[in-house]
Amino acid sequence: MSSHSAPFSARFEQLDEFDAIIDVRSPSEFAEDHIPGAINCPVLDDEERIRVGTLYKQVSPFEARKVGAALVSRNIANHIETHFLSKPKGWKPLVYCWRGGQRSGSMTVVLGQIGWAARRLEGGYKTFRARVLAELDALPAALTFKILCGPTGSAKTALLDALAAAGEQVLDLEGLANHRGSVLGGEPNSSQPGQKAFETQLWSVLRGFDPARPVWAESESRRVGRLHSPGVLFERLRSGECVRIQAPLTARIDHLLERYSDLIADPVAFNAKLERLAPQHGHMRVAGWQAMVEAGTWRQLAEELVTAHYDPAYLRGGEGLYRRLAEGQELVLSGLDPASLAAVAQELAASSAG
Repeated sequence: MSSHSAPFSARFEQLDEFDAIIDVRSPSEFAEDHIPGAINCPVLDDEERIRVGTLYKQVSPFEARKVGAALVSRNIANHIETHFLSKPKGWKPLVYCWRGGQRSGSMTVVLGQIGWAARRLEGGYKTFRARVLAELDALPAALTFKILCGPTGSAKTALLDALAAAGEQVLDLEGLANHRGSVLGGEPNSSQPGQKAFETQLWSVLRGFDPARPVWAESESRRVGRLHSPGVLFERLRSGECVRIQAPLTARIDHLLERYSDLIADPVAFNAKLERLAPQHGHMRVAGWQAMVEAGTWRQLAEELVTAHYDPAYLRGGEGLYRRLAEGQELVLSGLDPASLAAVAQELAASSAG
């Protein structure tokens, strides 16, 4: 361990040196955000944490520590029996809590007494969070971005997937945000992560990129659903080299019908999402679209949504968002099926390597 670290502690820069990362905060704290790859072994669950905190404020710190020690001891014993008994003598875990205080200290001491080379993260999650924010400001400057641009239905996300399959570096903001980037774009049967968790995922992906190779992304507004991209990253994306996708309307509609098949399978949810367009298009027009949902005239509905909603919105905002769009390479696609996109991805990968 570094001579600059206190005994039984480790610094942020040593994250990758450990066999496991153990987050001993409560489940709700862990759910909000955590170090990538960490497992949650709370020494106090949410109810216990409230109970101890209330004792601390309303009775005395001493009474709170007595009750807390009993709870923490039982929980640590349970985690050892449940998670750690199979670990070998050379196992090396990193333990953290909110600030690197008593919660992580308790777990670290017990694991160390057993004989494992357990270490506590200096400053805990609070230090990790500060470093994530600092590096989200610093990392984008070293990267070269190539941006897939085009109106809704141009298969930008599918082409990103094909580029990743071809071995290219890809920043999939919609995937990280768990959202398809439009008013109809929530992923089925799931929810978006919180803003902190989204930023941690971004940090984890960005730090893994090779600055000597380009990073592909697709044109997005700063907001993806209810989340937003960090400002420095978004400005770097806006200045990226653009590739303008052009595809026939029929191909775009085919792609949208496939991509949003979950909405077609749930007309009630589809109509609820269409209702959000009423302030922009009026209740009469939205009622007409909802009638198409009831009738199952999906192709007609998709064409109207593209021509009346998505394309005008793209012309109003999307075309001016990315600074180098006008000078970008034009990519004319006759079809947006997986085989066509795979072939295009191979061509783009070869040209970026050259």
